[in-house]
Amino acid sequence: MSSKEDTEKGTPDYGPDIHAEAVRETSSGLHRRLNNRHIQLITIGGGIGTAIFVSIGSALSKGGPGSLFLAYTIYCCFLAMVNNCLTEMSIYMPVSGGFIRLAGKWVDDAWGFMAGWNFFLYEALLIPFEITAITITLGFWRDDIHPAAVCGACIALYGILNVLAVKTYGESEFWLSGGKIILIFMLFFFTFVTMVGGNPQGDAYGFRYWNNPGSFAEYLSTGSLGRFEGFLACLWSAGFACVGPEYISMVAAEAKHPRRYISNAFKTVYWRFGIFFIGSALCCGIVLPYNNEKLFDVHRGSGTGSGTASGSPYVIAMTNLGIDGLPHLVNALLITSIFSAGNTYTYTATRILHSLALEGRAPRVLRNCTKQGVPIYCFLVVMVFPFLSFLQVSNSSNTVLTWMTSLITAAGIINYVVITVTYLCFYRATKAQGFDRSTLPYCGWFQPWSGILGFAWMFTVVMVFGYESFTPWNLDSFFTNYTMVLLAPVLYIGWKLVKRTKFVRPHEADLIWEAPEITRYEEELALIEAPTGFWEEVLGPLWWGKWLKKRA
Repeated sequence: MSSKEDTEKGTPDYGPDIHAEAVRETSSGLHRRLNNRHIQLITIGGGIGTAIFVSIGSALSKGGPGSLFLAYTIYCCFLAMVNNCLTEMSIYMPVSGGFIRLAGKWVDDAWGFMAGWNFFLYEALLIPFEITAITITLGFWRDDIHPAAVCGACIALYGILNVLAVKTYGESEFWLSGGKIILIFMLFFFTFVTMVGGNPQGDAYGFRYWNNPGSFAEYLSTGSLGRFEGFLACLWSAGFACVGPEYISMVAAEAKHPRRYISNAFKTVYWRFGIFFIGSALCCGIVLPYNNEKLFDVHRGSGTGSGTASGSPYVIAMTNLGIDGLPHLVNALLITSIFSAGNTYTYTATRILHSLALEGRAPRVLRNCTKQGVPIYCFLVVMVFPFLSFLQVSNSSNTVLTWMTSLITAAGIINYVVITVTYLCFYRATKAQGFDRSTLPYCGWFQPWSGILGFAWMFTVVMVFGYESFTPWNLDSFFTNYTMVLLAPVLYIGWKLVKRTKFVRPHEADLIWEAPEITRYEEELALIEAPTGFWEEVLGPLWWGKWLKKRA
């Protein structure tokens, strides 16, 4: 219901249930159905993928445990700066399309066009990547499963979970993401127990592998240069594995109490970086030496297990220690984690395409939603991409994964370049218009330097992460690594020439936009349904959940 209709007609008395439903509906046609626990777990689902369980072993074999830990720590610190920028913008303006629409509104319509299609391709390509990973992970148990059967089953399940209703998606992702958390903490527990001697061999190995064979491995070259290149290989791995803030921005428009719930989600991102990503890098380097023969064969040699559960450093370590049963449990949880990630990417890609349509950057027909708030035509377009997973039927699964990983890494880092540029333009506009940032629901720290340093780091990484293509020159490798880097300016310049867009000047930027409507929505919903805490929602049916509710 628009503000104009409310002024002229007042608020009709539909009864509590219908009124609540009307309040939850946004002007874009989407419904705000996701509660606090949905938001928290969905963002974890998007942030934790196969990389920190499996692909991280490739980085360990190239750089060693010291390089791996340093690279993930440094990258997460700069990613935290990007998160700081996005937090301030998204909590203030939790609109459909997240940072993509903010980019078009506060920088340049062509910038928003490039950002939207880059992020859409990034998410859409991740879907067949995860399906391919599921196929080869199943090979841990048996190698006679036909890839086409797995592809078809995953496509069907993603369709069912995403098209029924947003609420159905939220519930399914809540439980699937919960499996990821169980898996990662189980691996942390395994690392601690075995390193202090709790293993069949009674070997308290501790940080032995940091000393022998050493903390820093040589890669490509020898000596100091080789160790530096090993560090860079770990840094590129971190660029692929460490993600998260963008997913919170994308679900902001479908949160029941957007500013409250989105604020909670963004603030927990920092400890997620520390626990999930940096913690994984530390544990991976503890349980296995970088020169382990199996690890080398899988990730750098001609081994047959690349990308499978048998290629996970944790599974290799369990096998070396003579632990039975646990590798099978890890593999089962790994499959649910990979499936959960693909489910999140399907959801996010659909919403990205819908936001592009809302801004006139995609066909208008894609704006249509079902009564449940699902952008149905966008969903149908997105479901074309999972069929790329059938490439593994005629090609090696590892080849498909390597190709997609390079494309995805570049596109993901470009997202962070977009976010930091958008924030710097937003910050400049607040200064030009005398807009007091201290009045915002959240005011970022160390600004604008947080945005400047975040931009400089991400731009540098995305420009040089494919340097191996030049040593020696390899045309195929170059296009694999830099296709998205080359596509981004083409999209930007092309849209700018076609639409003759202009840069948004600082004093002309619309800093108010949908803020009054969002504030009014939150105030009305608070009268019907008060915001709840994460643990209150999780433990709600139990007696201590009711106790938490009374205390709140």
